[in-house]
Amino acid sequence: MEKSVELIELENKYGAHNYHPLPVVLEKGKGVYVWDVDGKQYFDFLSAYSAVNQGHCHPRIINKLKEQAEKLTLTSRAFYNAELGKFEKYITELFGFDKILPMNTGAEAVETALKIARKWGYEKKRIPNGEAIIVVCKDNFHGRTTTIISFSNDDEARKNFNPYTSGFEAIEYNNVDALKILLEEKADKICGFLVEPIQGEAGVNVPSEGYLKACEELCKKHNVLFIADEIQTGIARTGKMLAIDHENIDADLLILGKAVSGGAYPVSAVLANDEVMNVIKPGQHGSTYGGNPLAAAVAKEALEVVLDEKLAENSEKLGQIFRNEITKMAEEFELFKSVRGKGLLNAILINDTPESETAWNFCVALKDNGLLAKPTHGNIIRFAPPLVITEEQLHECLSIIRKTAEEFKK
Repeated sequence: MEKSVELIELENKYGAHNYHPLPVVLEKGKGVYVWDVDGKQYFDFLSAYSAVNQGHCHPRIINKLKEQAEKLTLTSRAFYNAELGKFEKYITELFGFDKILPMNTGAEAVETALKIARKWGYEKKRIPNGEAIIVVCKDNFHGRTTTIISFSNDDEARKNFNPYTSGFEAIEYNNVDALKILLEEKADKICGFLVEPIQGEAGVNVPSEGYLKACEELCKKHNVLFIADEIQTGIARTGKMLAIDHENIDADLLILGKAVSGGAYPVSAVLANDEVMNVIKPGQHGSTYGGNPLAAAVAKEALEVVLDEKLAENSEKLGQIFRNEITKMAEEFELFKSVRGKGLLNAILINDTPESETAWNFCVALKDNGLLAKPTHGNIIRFAPPLVITEEQLHECLSIIRKTAEEFKK
């Protein structure tokens, strides 16, 4: 414990205080497990916000990382490299698009999609220059850059970071009529509709069935790009390769990140067809690290692991079990209000106010009992284990959740 305290104090002293972590210091991970510096083992039920869907330190991904790291890591895009084209072919064929623009982080990919949408709006849709609007949803979370927080309604994310970037209009999530009315009023100036198929950071808000399909149809009708942010929901997390696959939606721009690399290296991507992507010409957008050979090799291997190990199918099956069991617990324990989610992206609503510390205290107690999860929005706890989890392991975790709930009952 002394070692943990010392390392936490180091972070507190020398690091910016832009996070509020649970008091646990991790030093090793394998599959669904992580170990702290004192050797205690935990189930990881956050998966680095769904970045390690393939499990911690997956041997195939790590071996590919080592193999490529010893050969070539970075060339910049001033030259071609031997790995990028192979990755680009693989990922575009996998998701059914003509082109990919590779970046590093999720926020960079969102920024990239916004730039492409605006450029398409001016050059293809002929929106008067400087007047393009991108429609977003309230309670969204798309990243932390100045532009992205400009269209957030989370005061913590926004306050005192102004002046904000203009050109965005926010409507209520899961409200088709709100989009319909706005499109009927301003479609000639709207170039894109940016949406999370499930709002992860907002507390795993799952929209009504048919909502996303109706939005897609409205976008097609009004010649507006449907931009799906699948950074957290993509790569098998919700029981399909993409969350929009549940409603057979063809996005015009698809944003991916996190689990694209299995947590081994930062890789993100924007995918689109030629009619949209070809508005970007040399010198108009880029990144020194975007599309580097190490990233390309790791990401291709990480995506192959998802398919080879049938992680979407596992997520779908085990997600049903998780929600069924937590629903039963919610009837038994007053602490749990309800559970919601898709696949293995789920949240338990704690029966207390968002201002209370109940959810935080419950997560600390879960940690003490060997399971790591984290609250969001005060009284909601997100549960998102690596998708390599087995049914037996899931039941073990459900027992830990039950045991912790019983401790809170006393």
